[in-house]
Amino acid sequence: MTMLARFGAALLALAALSGPALADGPVTVTAAWARAGAPTAKAGAAFLTVTNTGAEPDRLVSAQTPVADKAELHTHLMDNGVMKMRAVDSIDVAPGAPVTLKPGGLHVMLMGLKQPLTEGSRFPVTLTFDKAGAVTVEVTVQGAAAMGPAH
Repeated sequence: MTMLARFGAALLALAALSGPALADGPVTVTAAWARAGAPTAKAGAAFLTVTNTGAEPDRLVSAQTPVADKAELHTHLMDNGVMKMRAVDSIDVAPGAPVTLKPGGLHVMLMGLKQPLTEGSRFPVTLTFDKAGAVTVEVTVQGAAAMGPAH
């Protein structure tokens, strides 16, 4: 394979990773990202946007990734003036109303990291929806101070 052909193949592969992930139903997942952590960190979080373009509501019910022992759906709550994280059973995804998982709100909590989340790296997360089924999205790790996906 020539250098030009390899470069073209690499560009096509990169383009495939950067587009929205589609489930079996009318659900898309976009802007998936995580923050870089310390080399010894045992936990991290993934953030993304879920859009339901169908007519029926759906629910995000679980997440899995090979980079962590466990992935849970979490939210932040204020309790007596103290911000706390708490696991949630599911996240509702209403038709036509994108749900953004972001710092300080809903997120995918990654526990028991098997490798550091280093800036520029990527890893897969499989999200399971009640109706749409499983969708795997590629998460891009941003810098430690990032507040959203890189554009």
